[in-house]
Amino acid sequence: MVKKKAETKEKVTEKSSKEKPSWLKYTEKDIEGIILKLSKKGMTSEKIGLVLRDSYGIPTTKVYNKKVSAILKEHKLYEDANLKNLRKKQEILRKHLEKNKQDKRTKRALTIITARIAKYDKYLNR
Repeated sequence: MVKKKAETKEKVTEKSSKEKPSWLKYTEKDIEGIILKLSKKGMTSEKIGLVLRDSYGIPTTKVYNKKVSAILKEHKLYEDANLKNLRKKQEILRKHLEKNKQDKRTKRALTIITARIAKYDKYLNR
């Protein structure tokens, strides 16, 4: 026996996500300035979104129809988060290998990470 859903004629009135909330005090220029400042500190676009939400009370940058990554691409500051993390890991392994030259596992891991970076970079640039 299949139960039917209760049919209701209620209409949910939701605000569109593209409408600016009335309580938001920041203008588009202010948000862009904050994003650029955070980017120069070395944060990725994902991290910047979290900081905007948590520290500045900005729910989403899509209020002004622009994503954080699009703003960073305009100013040529965008770097893919995955690639950035791989490069950071590669640098850590390289420093470790300088101190511990006989570490075969790290040597192999460095080779694998380097290959992964090259593969991912090739994928992004096609």
